[in-house]
Amino acid sequence: MSDTTLTKLSLEGLRDLFQLAGYRVESLTDPVANIPYLRSATNGLAFDIRPGNPAPGDEQSFVDVALIAVLQVQGELPLDVVNRWNASRRFARLQLSPPFLALSLDFSLAGGVTQTYVRAQIEIWDHLMQQLVSFLREELAVLAKARAPAAQTGNAAAAQPPTTSTQRIVEPDAPRAVQ
Repeated sequence: MSDTTLTKLSLEGLRDLFQLAGYRVESLTDPVANIPYLRSATNGLAFDIRPGNPAPGDEQSFVDVALIAVLQVQGELPLDVVNRWNASRRFARLQLSPPFLALSLDFSLAGGVTQTYVRAQIEIWDHLMQQLVSFLREELAVLAKARAPAAQTGNAAAAQPPTTSTQRIVEPDAPRAVQ
């Protein structure tokens, strides 16, 4: 991997960097905004790779990138779960806008960065995505246990833990999460 200084990226260049890191990447176009972007996945979770601000004088290149994974929440997810994630993690933020839960990470090429820096951002993103899956499984299990007494008293609505829609994450006897 060359450590050439990057001050801007094209979608093709960004796709190449993700592929060098071992990701499969597909090119898509946002049907509403008519803006091209990339999509990939890690740990069974799909995420978008969205170009940010255009590079000065070059409409085909950009100077920052947003990585975004959106999960669908079925049921009610307390905000303290989201806040606990954000208070204990750096670099990426979790946002709840029912019925969606979004994890996002932005990185900039301002001032020039190396390909190694971009690779490190990709690795941070991958690590955070894996942490998110574990975090949600643990939090949903805690919520399910806390709501179990409500089921015993006949309040079935209060006893239902939320689930998140994440791709192919199903554990027996645990809250279900599928994307």
